[in-house]
Amino acid sequence: MNADQLCGLLAEPSRLRTYSAIVLGASTPEQVAGSTGLAAPVVVKALQRLTKGGLIEASRDGFTADAGVFKTAVRENRPERVPLDPDPARDNVLQSFIRDGRLTHFPTYPDKYQVVLEYLVQSFEVGREYPETEVNELLNRWHPDHAALRRGLVDARLLRRENSIYTRTK
Repeated sequence: MNADQLCGLLAEPSRLRTYSAIVLGASTPEQVAGSTGLAAPVVVKALQRLTKGGLIEASRDGFTADAGVFKTAVRENRPERVPLDPDPARDNVLQSFIRDGRLTHFPTYPDKYQVVLEYLVQSFEVGREYPETEVNELLNRWHPDHAALRRGLVDARLLRRENSIYTRTK
């Protein structure tokens, strides 16, 4: 079952309430009706739909919910993770701070900040001269505090600054 199917099964309030009651321990239509306040015919219809959809199971002991379908649905639809660096240790650092091509926050540990800066400096061509406005524009794509990033890159000697012209050093 994928996430769309799962959401579709639970989109109807009566099915959602019925499923919730089963998860919380109700195992018969009467118990579900009692805990949800739904009419018996509504509960029966919801139980049929949830069983047919594979979200709950019926046995001689009553109904039970399969909570594992949520994990399965999420895992099936998760895109393949593309490493940001071939070195696993560096990749873990980068994955902690970069989401969807943006720097989420600045690392507080100098070693981690250095890894992030070394990754971000790849946005610049080695040897090419950049005016400060272009540097700001490139760094704004990563994080709104382009001045802090620019200063960090210069302090880490990844960019050289001379007369408001920046050059990537390595």
